[in-house]
Amino acid sequence: MHLPIRRPGAAALCAILALCAGAVFARADAPARAHNAHLSQADAAARSARVSNVDYALDISLSGAARFKGTSTIGFDLRDTAAPLTLDLENANITALLVNGKAVAPRYNRWFITLAPRHLRKGRNSVTVAYERAHSTNGEGLHRMVDPADGRVYTYSQFEPSAAHQMFALFDQPDLKASFTLSVSAPADWQVVSATRESAVRELGATRRWSFPKTPRLSPYTFSLHAGPYKVWEDNSGKYPLRLFARQSVAEQVRPADWFRYTKSGLAFFEGYFGVPYPFAKYDHLLVPDFLYGAMENVGAVTFSEDGFLFKSEMTPEQRENLASYIMHEMAHQWFGDLVTMQWWNGLWLNESFASFMGTLATAEATEFKGAWQTFYAGEKQGAYREDQSAATHPIEAPVASTANAFDNADGIVYAKGAAALKQLRHVLGAEVFRKGVHDYLVKHAYKTAKLEDFTGSLGAAAGRDLSTWTRQWLREAGVNTITANFRCEDGKVARFSIDQHAPNPGLPTLREQRVQVAAFTLDGARLTRGKLLALTYKGGSTPVPEMLGQACPDLVYPNYGDWGYAKVRLDARSFATARRGLGKVGDPFLRTMLWQSLWDGVLDAELPLNAFIDAALANAPHENDRTLLGAVVAKIGASRAYLDAIAPGSHHARKTGLAIEHMAWAGVLRHKSDGALLAHWFDLYLRTASSPEALGKLAAILGGRLAVGGETPNQDMRWAIIKQLNRHAAPGSAALVGVELARDKSDAGQAAALEADVMRPDAAVKGRWLARIGDPKTRMPFARLRAAMESLYPPGQGDLEEASADQRLRMLVDIDKSAELPFVRSYAETLIPATCTKASVARLAATLKRFPALSAGTRRALSDTLEEDARCVRIGAAMTLPAA
Repeated sequence: MHLPIRRPGAAALCAILALCAGAVFARADAPARAHNAHLSQADAAARSARVSNVDYALDISLSGAARFKGTSTIGFDLRDTAAPLTLDLENANITALLVNGKAVAPRYNRWFITLAPRHLRKGRNSVTVAYERAHSTNGEGLHRMVDPADGRVYTYSQFEPSAAHQMFALFDQPDLKASFTLSVSAPADWQVVSATRESAVRELGATRRWSFPKTPRLSPYTFSLHAGPYKVWEDNSGKYPLRLFARQSVAEQVRPADWFRYTKSGLAFFEGYFGVPYPFAKYDHLLVPDFLYGAMENVGAVTFSEDGFLFKSEMTPEQRENLASYIMHEMAHQWFGDLVTMQWWNGLWLNESFASFMGTLATAEATEFKGAWQTFYAGEKQGAYREDQSAATHPIEAPVASTANAFDNADGIVYAKGAAALKQLRHVLGAEVFRKGVHDYLVKHAYKTAKLEDFTGSLGAAAGRDLSTWTRQWLREAGVNTITANFRCEDGKVARFSIDQHAPNPGLPTLREQRVQVAAFTLDGARLTRGKLLALTYKGGSTPVPEMLGQACPDLVYPNYGDWGYAKVRLDARSFATARRGLGKVGDPFLRTMLWQSLWDGVLDAELPLNAFIDAALANAPHENDRTLLGAVVAKIGASRAYLDAIAPGSHHARKTGLAIEHMAWAGVLRHKSDGALLAHWFDLYLRTASSPEALGKLAAILGGRLAVGGETPNQDMRWAIIKQLNRHAAPGSAALVGVELARDKSDAGQAAALEADVMRPDAAVKGRWLARIGDPKTRMPFARLRAAMESLYPPGQGDLEEASADQRLRMLVDIDKSAELPFVRSYAETLIPATCTKASVARLAATLKRFPALSAGTRRALSDTLEEDARCVRIGAAMTLPAA
């Protein structure tokens, strides 16, 4: 709606005097908060101490054009009028501002509106802001995308951590929960989706008017609005109505039956586990383009990135497990994050840790993927271990100064280490006590916000014990400890046995208490047979294990069997030798996974030569038939090849090893023609490591239909993957393939793949052209395309080209950190900081960190992480034991 405009006349002088008075008042007043784009924790706390009982009435007008209009009416109780109050709204053109029924000239700095005390009153207040602004194109706020396949326009919102004010005026902080009433005008062929199901849709010719009922009390970042001509699938066969949305041009790639099946099983599991009904009446999923993250837990309207969830052929078991896991993770958030929300962003870990823990538990117990904990160990948990050993490690719960830092620590420590800590706590307290504590927490704090002490308090009360020591050790101290089984045998029997624990370094001295399982094994012919299995609690530097005394001397001991604990396992010398030569003799696939990881840890710690690991992989990987483990092994082999190419590019050994990996991968493809799950892993390895003329020729033959993989012609995704690999190595004729393929696949995904294929080419002119586009602040190229270019610009094996632009990219990093939006800064820092596995490269990164202390915290961390990985690569190279050429 439009508010009335004052006409010239007697009232004009009053208006001018009011504006002048406002200006004088503003100069006399202390500033309401710092004049920048971000909200500090201190300012958020000061605001929430004064404001309560918030509700929003939103009226949004969408046309499909680049700009939209809106009216935001905010009702709230105010404790006092002693100071100004701010409302968040970014980069809008304000057309009218009403405060308690009176028109007011906005005091607006493009980030927030400052409301003067004289316009406010103690008690109930109402503020209406009419505005217009551009849709975002960087994945935040109300994002707009034009589908290149058919010209249709799609919009969706992404508000976490603090981007709701890119769509409407509000108090954009999690602890000011509010109810939302929404009205939307949109083109007649559009769907409109939000936290509640629409209560009415009025036909108005070329547009329709959607009305949504008031929501329960939500944190702003969990509210959402999505609109566009989406394809809709529905399932009303269960307890709650379910819908799934996707763009029309990709609808045939969606498998709705799987989405609905996992959603229904998840809702039943979580209701049973939590003992709290699903809080939000309906459940929608939306597959959206250009998404910044994997998925987002908007109340009742969960968004998923199209990447990873659109399939041009039947899903592999890994793809189905990934889908189930993502659905369960976001669904857990509906209780843990949406129903009960953290008070401030230092509590992000609790939302994400719990969702990761519960999502894995639900996947293991409510779907066919009973090995979900093995998948978690091989994937996310290894990322947490790696990050927790870095100089940039941090506690699970760490201070967050402002919304600019909200995602600085959104990493494997917050997600996977936190999940592992909760899994460990469940073993310490007992599964049923843990579940009761969670239930009590959710009931007590429903539709409110909570802090760490509220969560641990509920668990401690259920267990009848004080969790303050556990909280300090696990949540407020950084680093991963290393544990080792230390034993000695006499006359074939164990004479001494202890679990020894080491702190990661002198700066992180905490030795934690943990409950784990210790398992001992002996080689029995062709098999490794498990003997003693013991659950125990260890603490301090050394814990004697008298129960092991007198047992047969084991050939291998694993001190975290079943992965109860969060600790890096360093195998004793006897066990390490057994693992290295006897992986194929281990019958338990989860134990095999952990032993493979111990060998890989040896490489990363420069204790096992890289070439020795590759030799072990060449000998053992072809016999692996567990799909989850094979996926992890294939990833390690691919990483080995990348390390080798960085350490010894073009060397005889690198070429010889590359050929051996290619031959092993192709033999795996031929051996598993009829087993789609294993075939996919072997072909993925072949595709990622193919570099010889023979291998590239095979890929070209597959693309041209002259050679089949598994008896099937390649689908569109595989075709683009082959074309990218051929261009990455400048195979003959590869550049021309891009245009030919783009003519047959004009989709958004096809255009992105064509861009990536071009960017990958080992050509200095190509790299220079794309770097110029990335660094041009005036570029009109969509952010999603620039992000794809960043991710593809320097693939492994192009070290010379990466080195040639290293100084330029570091200069660009400094400029981008000062001027670009946060999503762009994060993407650049994650992908384009140069690291070329040389001592000179390591020194260059260290010098950059020292020279630019004012870089943002997120960028400094990315630099530090890249420096550590570069130094690790150098150490791995120094530890190699290559034969003479």
